[in-house]
Amino acid sequence: MSGERAPLTDDGHHVVIDGRRWRATDPMVPEERRAELQRVLMAWRRDVRRTRGTAEEKRSRAGVQAAKVALGERGEPWWEQSDAERRARWETDVPMPD
Repeated sequence: MSGERAPLTDDGHHVVIDGRRWRATDPMVPEERRAELQRVLMAWRRDVRRTRGTAEEKRSRAGVQAAKVALGERGEPWWEQSDAERRARWETDVPMPD
């Protein structure tokens, strides 16, 4: 899907990929921050593959979770949060893997 966004459900809360619904990224996340969080997410996903089956895998998966929560793709649904809660969520520091 290089550069192309997946189609959204009518309510805008989910994307549909291969017939499966996934929670959409919070549309209020500023584009620069969204790009940064997506880079962090991809780095953590690579780290999960690198650490699979080791004691470090749990930390790598926690990094994926933190990035997905910051993007609004996991955790409390972004459409149920106040604007201040949403901003605090995406502004949370999500470090890159070592």
